[in-house]
Amino acid sequence: MDVAHFYLDGNTDAVEFCPHSPYYHVLAASTYTLHEGDQPSRLGSISLFTIDAEKCLLETSYCVETAGIFDIKWNPTGGNSGPLLAQADADGFLRIHGLLSSSDGSQRFLLEEKNSLKVCSSMCLYLDWNCSGTDITVGLSDGSVAITSLAESHVELKHKWKAHDYELWTTSFDNHQPHFVYTGSDDCKFSGWDLREGTSKAAFHNSKAHKMGVCCIAKSPNDPNTLLTGSYDENLRHWDVRSISRPVNEVSLGLGGGVWRIKHHPFVPGLVLAACMHNGFAIVNIKGGEFEVIERYSKHESLAYGADWHREEPIHGEESKNSLVATCSFYDRLLRIWRPQSNLYI
Repeated sequence: MDVAHFYLDGNTDAVEFCPHSPYYHVLAASTYTLHEGDQPSRLGSISLFTIDAEKCLLETSYCVETAGIFDIKWNPTGGNSGPLLAQADADGFLRIHGLLSSSDGSQRFLLEEKNSLKVCSSMCLYLDWNCSGTDITVGLSDGSVAITSLAESHVELKHKWKAHDYELWTTSFDNHQPHFVYTGSDDCKFSGWDLREGTSKAAFHNSKAHKMGVCCIAKSPNDPNTLLTGSYDENLRHWDVRSISRPVNEVSLGLGGGVWRIKHHPFVPGLVLAACMHNGFAIVNIKGGEFEVIERYSKHESLAYGADWHREEPIHGEESKNSLVATCSFYDRLLRIWRPQSNLYI
């Protein structure tokens, strides 16, 4: 069921619901627009929205112009800080924004840049927070990966190394083993790195499973032995990572489009939302090592890039009311809020 939609001013590539209470109704969306010509430029923006699902309202709260943005992520809950939004951009910067309430009593929100770090002379393509919200891993367009740490007043570069031959589209901390980092690249390799052992040698390189570039990596928040990858080859892959030096690709599912993003449901184990580029969005249930597509969403007219679940738990007695979903598509600059038709809580 469609709730609301909005057209942004730039090519829309990421959407993220705030996971912090009481800001579950705050949604961030980012853009990346390449202006070609004699002096090409990569420009972007971050927009904040507030959502009233009952009234089907999506209100613009704030917008700031930036360099072209490839990825945004809110910090995880449970740390000592309030909501922070990290941005990975085309100028090679990692920027950290704090969420503030407007001082005019209008119930609006805005962002204030807290600190930033020039990570590289290339582009920052992807970011992921560790589970404690103290470190961020950043994938770079030259095939490198950087590990940064948040100090009180600045961001520090802890590690940086050449991990792949081509663009490093995705990198992720292992939320059950915070010293372990995964990377995936346009070179079709899926790799793992044990930071305790240094960065000169990977714990593993898998170059056989993915037939095209690796776009996303998502460790299960519930099962320490399970990890998912998405690829330009249109497959969602399920991995057993109990043997960290030799992960096993147990099963794959073709989704009919490059699997650009994977988001685990915040409350339902084994349920994932996938952005499938040329084939819209899919909700996939994973049970007993098997995949089942339980719903498709195809109301975008362009590349399906950004996707996220609303974080607020259902009120007791309203479990049949499914979580809201935010999705966005690139060239048509469209943001949509919708509610799945299938019962997700069975």
